Amino acid sequence: MKRFYLYLTSSAPISLLLASVPVSAQVVATPEEVAVADATDAATIIVTGVRGAPRTIAESPAPIDVVSADKLQATGSAEFGEALSKLLPSLNFGATHAGVFSIGRPVTNRGLAPAYTLVLVNGKRRHNGAFLSNSTADTSGANPVDIDLIPTAAIDRIEVLKDSAAAQYGTDAIAGVINIQLAEMEGLSGDFTYGTLYDANGKPDSWKGTLRYGTRIGDGGFLTVSGDTRKRGGAWWNLDATDTNLYGLPAGRTVDQVVATSGLTREQVLANIADANARNAQWNRDGAHNGDPQIKAFNLAYNAELPVTDTVTLYSFGTYGERDAQIGNNFRRPNSTANFTAQFPDGYYPLNNIDENDVQIVGGLKGKLAGWDYDISSSFGRNASRQFSKLSVRPSLGPDGPTYWPNLANFEFRQWTHNVDLTREFDIGLARPLQISVGGEYRLDRFRTFAGDPLAYEPATYTFQPGDQQYDWNVGRVASPVVQGGIVLSPEDEADISRKVYAGYVDLGLYPVDAWYIGAAVRAEHYSDGSGSPVGLKLNSRYEFSPAIALRGTVGTGFRAPSLTQIGYAQTDGRTSSFFNAETGQTELRPTVAKLVTADSTVGQLLGAKPLKAEKTWNAGLGLVFTPAPSLSITLDGYYIRIKDRVERTGRLFGTGVSTILAANGLSDIEQAEYFINAADTTTRGFDLVADYSTGLGNLGKLGLTLAFNYSKTKVTDVVATPSQLFAADGTSLLGAGSVFFGGDKIGELEVLQPHSKLVGTLNWTKGIFGLNITNTRYGKYTQRTAAGDDRYFGAKLITDLNLSARVTRFATLSVGATNLFDVRSETNGPGNPQTGQGYYGPSPFNPAGGYYYGRIAFSL
Repeated sequence: MKRFYLYLTSSAPISLLLASVPVSAQVVATPEEVAVADATDAATIIVTGVRGAPRTIAESPAPIDVVSADKLQATGSAEFGEALSKLLPSLNFGATHAGVFSIGRPVTNRGLAPAYTLVLVNGKRRHNGAFLSNSTADTSGANPVDIDLIPTAAIDRIEVLKDSAAAQYGTDAIAGVINIQLAEMEGLSGDFTYGTLYDANGKPDSWKGTLRYGTRIGDGGFLTVSGDTRKRGGAWWNLDATDTNLYGLPAGRTVDQVVATSGLTREQVLANIADANARNAQWNRDGAHNGDPQIKAFNLAYNAELPVTDTVTLYSFGTYGERDAQIGNNFRRPNSTANFTAQFPDGYYPLNNIDENDVQIVGGLKGKLAGWDYDISSSFGRNASRQFSKLSVRPSLGPDGPTYWPNLANFEFRQWTHNVDLTREFDIGLARPLQISVGGEYRLDRFRTFAGDPLAYEPATYTFQPGDQQYDWNVGRVASPVVQGGIVLSPEDEADISRKVYAGYVDLGLYPVDAWYIGAAVRAEHYSDGSGSPVGLKLNSRYEFSPAIALRGTVGTGFRAPSLTQIGYAQTDGRTSSFFNAETGQTELRPTVAKLVTADSTVGQLLGAKPLKAEKTWNAGLGLVFTPAPSLSITLDGYYIRIKDRVERTGRLFGTGVSTILAANGLSDIEQAEYFINAADTTTRGFDLVADYSTGLGNLGKLGLTLAFNYSKTKVTDVVATPSQLFAADGTSLLGAGSVFFGGDKIGELEVLQPHSKLVGTLNWTKGIFGLNITNTRYGKYTQRTAAGDDRYFGAKLITDLNLSARVTRFATLSVGATNLFDVRSETNGPGNPQTGQGYYGPSPFNPAGGYYYGRIAFSL
């Protein structure tokens, strides 16, 4: 909280002097007002995807979806990304429910990872987060924008450009653009929501409160301040573990080995086995606390504008957020090499704790000069986090080691962006004036990581002694060397990497005839770190055959430089991994030391890593707009996206051959290694179909219907070869059983892990003070491939969300609702682990937490 007060005090003068682009007022809408807004979507004015004169959605030369703040609120989702994905068929919510990266839940667009969609706020680039993507849905290692750190209370609407805009906003806008328009309002409004999960362990309750205040300043200016605060309980919903050997003889350990090392007689060991087995039967089989992390967060935003002359306006907007997270982990069993009886006689669940703060401030001026409309702006954004643990141990320090770790690792990403944009129209004798837009951008990106406490990473070895564990199963064995469940950065892992990006663009728009629009744009960029100097092109057109039907299309190119996290991030973590035990014929889960390394590191070089190249893309789209009546709008847009040299993560590299290489170079403590590579070329094909209809029902009220469908399929067309360093002289692989360099599991992440289809049907009904919103979302089937070829199949699922509201007074609205009303979950045929009960639900494209039921009160004064 001290950081927040200091920040607010230092930024208040900026907030009052600068301002932002004005947008429509945000208040607590009546049910009828929401229905009217839904009915007029096709006529909504948009600012994304076009420059110069504003256009409506129906007139846009590229496909655009617009989502109002009221629609987001009606979903009942506390998380911004999840709410957005419930309304748009091309977006899927990447639910991540394990490990330190589970607070960052990415939104995929058109089957592509978050790194391919550019996020803007009021038309200005939003800075990236410091966390890299590391989930079952996206292991690419890019650091996407964390949109959950933008307060939903500050949002007026979201415009989603479902088309490449690489030549307009940045060459990384490959799958499209999400532009979040902040609200301008007068008065005071807010809401409070409380809800609970239907069936979950832990703490299933959560709540969220929001507040907005707006006022006019000066002559024609405004200031709007918004904020929200929320708390979500830590909850999990794993199946019961089927391996119940909690206290007994560990897998892979024999009676003779225990007799030889512990000093116990054979009879004593057998008696201990019997006693331990009796205790095993009493265990509740709760093997993992992975699920929804506990979250405590608040976010603030301001949006302001102040005209200083008739032709000059100052503007500014900004956001600030703090988030504290506590993440559960797999259970460390009392008979493992990661536990001491004196510390945890019945085992423990390590905790990942994260303290995160995020800030972005944008300031600029706009106006008209010598016939040109100009916009000059500067934006600074920073995301930083500290990793720590309130409960974990580093077994290699012995039974007297600490259980609280105040500093394990620190991450920071900074971005400073400066823009100049100029637009003017020239009458050259065509049906409408020629529009010319030119502009330039200078951006400085910097990514840094910082080592944690030396005690967490300095060399330490401990061998189990008699009395360290009840029954002395592991006497003579080496204790697990790392902080359990945590990510630890050592000085050798630290990164400080930056680059400058210079860009300039020219954007033309003309009408040869009144019904035919042609747009062309070219953007040149230069990356100072050698990633490249790309030139992005875009040509799009729209021809209106009649007021009821129009055809539109786009072709273009794009470019995505490797993210700084993909280039420079390294880490050491103590994960639990599955290994096949040849002696027992079973797969066992045990603590391991794993490293994610960079291409220029010693480990990376030994295992065949190469410097990353930039990704190059080509895209095309063709669409039909059909508006047979003011109350009915239908759009159909197909797309094709080709990406060359996609950056992905290798599989986990381990085995006797790998260990021999590492040990020969003084790296015997590393059991597994991974790095990022230019892994594959892909093509993505698909289409979006959206239909909106509204009608009056007389005395029965008003009805609005929306049907939206997306089909998207990605195909891997080429895969990188396994490097020669991972083969012996006779050509045999150095990788152990279960280790594949870039195998079927990784290809599956790109091709089949996301459903190929998604259907969203929404019904809005209003009558008087009452409103009803029902959304049915059908997610198509998907497949989880494994490196061993043991594919797991998940069928299509239909999720129902419901919201019922009533405006009980002139200024207050009550609502009740449910997300996933019928508590639908995916099948339990994932590659789950018998020791944890986790993973059986697989990588669900919707939140696997099940039904969530809530009540809300909203007010507007």
